[in-house]
Amino acid sequence: MKQLCFIAAFIIPFSLIAQKDAKEWKDGNLSITKHQVNTAGGVLNYTATAGYMTIKDEKDTLKANLFFIAYTKDGEPDPGKRPVLFSFNGGPGSSSVWLHMGAFGPKVVLMTEEGNTLPPPYKYADNPNTWLDKADIVFIDPMMTGYTRPAGKSVQGEFTGYENDLRFVGDFIRLYITRYGRWSSPKFIAGESYGTTRAAGLSGYLQDRYNLNVNGIILISAILDFGTVRTDRGNDVPFPLLLPTFAATSWYHKKANSRYSNLSSFLQEVQQFATTEYAAALMKGDKIAEAERNNIINKLHDYTGLSKEYLDETNLRLYVGRFNKELLRKEKKTVGRLDSRITGQDYDNAGEQYDYDASLDIAINGGYTAAINDYIKRELKYDNDLPYEILTGRVRPWTNSQDKYLNVAETLRGAMVKNPFLKVWVCNGYYDMATPFFATDYVLHHMFLPKNLQGNITNTYYEAGHMMYIHKASLLKLKKDYDLFMGEVLSNKF
Repeated sequence: MKQLCFIAAFIIPFSLIAQKDAKEWKDGNLSITKHQVNTAGGVLNYTATAGYMTIKDEKDTLKANLFFIAYTKDGEPDPGKRPVLFSFNGGPGSSSVWLHMGAFGPKVVLMTEEGNTLPPPYKYADNPNTWLDKADIVFIDPMMTGYTRPAGKSVQGEFTGYENDLRFVGDFIRLYITRYGRWSSPKFIAGESYGTTRAAGLSGYLQDRYNLNVNGIILISAILDFGTVRTDRGNDVPFPLLLPTFAATSWYHKKANSRYSNLSSFLQEVQQFATTEYAAALMKGDKIAEAERNNIINKLHDYTGLSKEYLDETNLRLYVGRFNKELLRKEKKTVGRLDSRITGQDYDNAGEQYDYDASLDIAINGGYTAAINDYIKRELKYDNDLPYEILTGRVRPWTNSQDKYLNVAETLRGAMVKNPFLKVWVCNGYYDMATPFFATDYVLHHMFLPKNLQGNITNTYYEAGHMMYIHKASLLKLKKDYDLFMGEVLSNKF
């Protein structure tokens, strides 16, 4: 893989079609406003479209109202040929707010340079690093997120679950492309977290259902094979893949052996150990010899700073949640799951698990919630009395027709083989325990792409967490890497 210097649903019995009266649809549901933003390339004038895409079946029966926000650059000589990027977050149950107001959109939530929250009332400002300079962007809120809701006699279970969600979002993309005349545009899909699962699934669904090939897929904090992160008893695969993230976290908080001064070289050593000695030791179970076990404990101690007694008691297996509580226990602090740079404080210091994820509840929830609600109302001039669901557990049931661990890597591989021009960019945070970077690397190298297509995947890494863009230096690097990726894809040099 090339590197740049740095999760059984039933089938929805309908397909999405355009309404017969487009004028009624536009006038009745959308707010269209004009704006401008200052970027490194100068002033960018754009149009924002916010509101519902009314979803009907082929019998003209109302099924759902899908909320979206689209940004299109003004003054394009041929808008139908300008690149268009479809973006969403994950959960499942997350709205698109995080990528929207954290990285891609024309507005960004204000935070400290390290990615910590500022005092309320929270503020947002123009985003000079918006991705709108290279492509029009459509932010999609899947079912029960944002303002998206079932309509008519439909129930949310028709739209939730892996397969149903793919059809709902994929059919919307087809409908948007058709309604707004974008079939001739270069097309990109960007997802974060479970959104990367959705993006990989869509690469196959859009091909198989509509013969729609996309030019690029952007996977931010990717999760393609859930078997690599589910630390269930009997599944030893995740433990070696989590170790580099635990080690990076320990290094950041100065708990790893002090002889490791450079993060990059440190992680190279940890990854080598994880895939050789550590993986072999875990496979032996209770048959492991005492000397080998002690050797593993000693190295885990060096890499994480956790006591040898604790490591022995864990049977050499470190879990997210336990690790977050144990690492800084003496300081009476916990480390975040989404971003382990960020610390929190629990009710007491004796528990096995942390009380909450500091990186979610302290750093991002309040600021992003206030920002999107204010922004939609005041700047986009869109009114809706429903609660804008930021990150909700209301998207149940959520099932898939695969085995216990959902794996969409084969879908992505198939899409790349069928469309050899498809480029994939994968963005990884070193301090992300939700979708560990080494687990992503493992999955990509187990897709077994033909050699001539392996160069179509680009990996980039950031010294931040799941939402690397809250860290200013990583945000700037992310934009630079985006420019390189778009330049490569749009150059048509294959």
